[in-house]
Amino acid sequence: MGFRGRLVDISQNWKTGKVRVTFEADEDISGQFEAIADKLLTITAKIFRNRRSKDANAYAWVLMQRIAEVLHIDKWSVYLNMLERYGVFTHIIVHPYVVERVIEEWRAVKNLGEVTVAGQTGIQLQCYFGSSTYDTKEMAVFINGIVSECHEMGIETATPEELERMKREWGVEL
Repeated sequence: MGFRGRLVDISQNWKTGKVRVTFEADEDISGQFEAIADKLLTITAKIFRNRRSKDANAYAWVLMQRIAEVLHIDKWSVYLNMLERYGVFTHIIVHPYVVERVIEEWRAVKNLGEVTVAGQTGIQLQCYFGSSTYDTKEMAVFINGIVSECHEMGIETATPEELERMKREWGVEL
């Protein structure tokens, strides 16, 4: 069960020390709580972010296919290359014996080499998230990069007017 809303209040019971958190939902969700009343729950709250449009993702794949055709390579290779150039990543440090396993779990990984932290030696990796996890802003950066690559290669993309229309439909700043 999930809903969109806002944090309204946080208070603490002075007798028990327990914290009470109050949220306000954007829609009527009262009927969803009857089955879980008085049950122990795991509760998660996170900041709402618009997910990228499926149309934006489809457009990115069309452009990557065009790049693949020009370069005579598969579009998955183009995708991984675009992730490394324009994608969202994080850095992690892992034990040397798990490097290969971590590489298998991420879309793209750059091995940045050995590091020592607090006397422990590990391998620093730059791990790229797949574009399916991107929000609208992250997807806009990704598509802008792909469009730029297409222009450099002489590959036709949407006209500025078409891109403007897509931006409005997707709710993104391309």
